[in-house]
Amino acid sequence: MTSNELEAVYAGRKLGDRVARGLASAAVLLALLPLVAVFLWIAGRGVRALSPAFFVEPIGARGAGMANAIAGTVQLVVFASLMAIPLGIAGGLYLAETRAAPLSRAVRFGTDILAGVPSILVGVVVYAVIVVQMKHFSAFAGATALAIVMLPLVMRTTDIVARTVPDSLREAALALGASRWRTAIFVVLRTAAPGIRSGCMLAVARVCGETAPLLFTAYNNRFWSESLLDPTASLQVQIFTYTMTPRDDWHAQAWAAALVLVTFVVVLNVAARRLVRAAEGSASA
Repeated sequence: MTSNELEAVYAGRKLGDRVARGLASAAVLLALLPLVAVFLWIAGRGVRALSPAFFVEPIGARGAGMANAIAGTVQLVVFASLMAIPLGIAGGLYLAETRAAPLSRAVRFGTDILAGVPSILVGVVVYAVIVVQMKHFSAFAGATALAIVMLPLVMRTTDIVARTVPDSLREAALALGASRWRTAIFVVLRTAAPGIRSGCMLAVARVCGETAPLLFTAYNNRFWSESLLDPTASLQVQIFTYTMTPRDDWHAQAWAAALVLVTFVVVLNVAARRLVRAAEGSASA
């Protein structure tokens, strides 16, 4: 092959590389365009309704606030996390350490199915089991529904991340006399902690946008909730409620609530990805 032919081949490959890079960049931009457009649309409408009263006044008070809805959302997410995260981490660690056992395969299969169940069905089940028995809506029922939605996400994340821990670390701990479950807790879990934390944060971000389960469980409350056994307001349900009305001022409040909720979800996602990058950097170092 002559030098001219080699140059022609090289030029063709370089052109192909540029075309591939251009197509990949265009695909990324097309994927980001809807997300950016939605966020800018929400921000453009929501910023105009944001004010100090929005964060300190309850629903229906003068000044059109959503303080009790914000507090209710935090309450629901916190209690759902307290129920789902410890159980999900423990279950995922069990699946990772007994990956070949028939019970582990069955639990993993059931977890995958639960992760694909529509959240509204979870709300209906919790309504039948808890709300009907208690004869009223409650924050406890809402937190339980969100915990069920979170559980398979946390469990599968823990399972996947824990299985990436090198077996050499397990073998070294066992060789030093540590028991199998002591090794799992103090070696495997500690090594996989950054990935598990990011998975938990993504699970929290997921349930922050769930509305359907709360309509059947926590429902709504125009006043401050005094306990977990009372119905409670939430940003998700309040957005749904306000958008169903003909009032323009309530529509503006719904946009403001949507902006607060989307911002919180974006912050959680960014923090989770930074945790993953930090874990990858420490592992490579």
